[in-house]
Amino acid sequence: MTAVQVLFPSDVFAALRQSPEEVSRDMRVASAIRWYAQGRVSQGKAAELAGLSRAEFIDEVSSVGVTVCQETLEEIDAELQRA
Repeated sequence: MTAVQVLFPSDVFAALRQSPEEVSRDMRVASAIRWYAQGRVSQGKAAELAGLSRAEFIDEVSSVGVTVCQETLEEIDAELQRA
């Protein structure tokens, strides 16, 4: 596994009222949600990147207003037509 280091001024953690570990978790979840919303990663891969179960990831995605379904209505309709 490759590690990525992000440096923050130490007062950021006090301002956020979070520990470095909590900020790290939030950043992982936010990144995974963003990449999932952009269609760059699957739901399963995003959950893995976030360090969450798939169900937990779906809850996080829903809580920030991102749609859980990556398919468009047109794609779903086309799939139904093929079935």
